[in-house]
Amino acid sequence: MSATTSQTPGSRPRTRKSGVVIPNAPKWHQRLAAWMIWAVFNLISATLRYRITDPHGLMTRPDLGPVIYCIWHNRLALCMKLYLAFGRRRNQSAGLAGLVSASKDGAFLAAILERFGVQPVRGSSSRRGAQALLELSSWADRGYDLAITPDGPRGPRYVVAEGAVMLGQITSRPLVPVSYNLDWKIQLKSWDGFLIPLPFSRCEVTAGRVLLVPRENSDAGREKFRQELEAELRAVSRD
Repeated sequence: MSATTSQTPGSRPRTRKSGVVIPNAPKWHQRLAAWMIWAVFNLISATLRYRITDPHGLMTRPDLGPVIYCIWHNRLALCMKLYLAFGRRRNQSAGLAGLVSASKDGAFLAAILERFGVQPVRGSSSRRGAQALLELSSWADRGYDLAITPDGPRGPRYVVAEGAVMLGQITSRPLVPVSYNLDWKIQLKSWDGFLIPLPFSRCEVTAGRVLLVPRENSDAGREKFRQELEAELRAVSRD
């Protein structure tokens, strides 16, 4: 999911002499805060009125096997709950693994994901990126769906970085653009305009067109898929 704010020098992961980057582990207070957030969003999500829009029939295609869900960074609040409620039914996958930054901020998000039963894989374009791609590929081989925020962890908002396309190329797993729109919400003044759902809001979840990136691909080919993924995600997001 690669979902954190930008790293400060004090939040950088440690690096061994061998060059292997060690992700920051969540502290006790981060785990406590993660539990509180998990509890609050569980309560809120139970009051929401859901509507699923699936124009391309993703939910009726178990033949796709494990997929890579791509969702904007500002829609992380409900993505884990939505996956457990709807996404996992599609193919009864082994679970979900998500990309999270290796920074201290990423450690906090990793603790939240673990509360929802999601396997966090630590890394980003600037830190531990290659290691994270290999680990995500390994989870996909075990039957896990994958999740990534293609405009995280630093933005710009609603601009897809190349990492999602590279992950699709390496794993040969389909990219599934998915988003949701809320009638009642709070939008934070952060770089991503993070959305917090309000109780009893209508939540419309929409899946876009599935994209399959070939293993053999050029820079120009990856850029084409990057643009297509961005267009699909923008199309299923009202704002």
